[in-house]
Amino acid sequence: MIYSVGGIVKRKQDNWVVLEQNGLGYKIFVPLFVISRLPETGQEAMLFTHHHVREDANDLYGFLSDEELSLFQSLLSVSGIGPKSAMGIMGVAPVNELVAAINEGRVDLLSKASGVGKKTAERAILELKGKLSFGDMSGTIKKMEGDGELEEALVGLGYSKTQAKTAISKLDPAIKDFQLRLRAVLKEYKK
Repeated sequence: MIYSVGGIVKRKQDNWVVLEQNGLGYKIFVPLFVISRLPETGQEAMLFTHHHVREDANDLYGFLSDEELSLFQSLLSVSGIGPKSAMGIMGVAPVNELVAAINEGRVDLLSKASGVGKKTAERAILELKGKLSFGDMSGTIKKMEGDGELEEALVGLGYSKTQAKTAISKLDPAIKDFQLRLRAVLKEYKK
């Protein structure tokens, strides 16, 4: 098992990155929020990884923290959730918000992930509810709902879902008010 990979960022795409160490480049699939928080090409980075081996594939999935990796692996333990669906769920919100949504049984928030329907979200909640905990989760559902509204507002203004999620992930967490968060995103896109 490959637990982590560190090296020089050689290439970044929408859902993967190449980290090179000692002349060997590792292609690692990552959620969108990881791409936005990685250093620029040519700089050092380190990712916690899950090595997923199947008959037709041998893939690495990377995350910035051990908690993110742990949640990804927990999602993989759910019947019917593979790496692609787990990555989609991971891209919906930060780890603490996802754990809070699972523990509170919020199917609507989990099913926002691409390729994850209501039944899959219900199964994930049934199998993982109460088994996950990563720090203080108070107030996270309210923030997650607010970010969903913010994403919908940005899509309504003509931005793609990917652009909206990227912009929201870059917002200062200290900004709580919906209007202020929307203004901050729009101001960033004007640059």
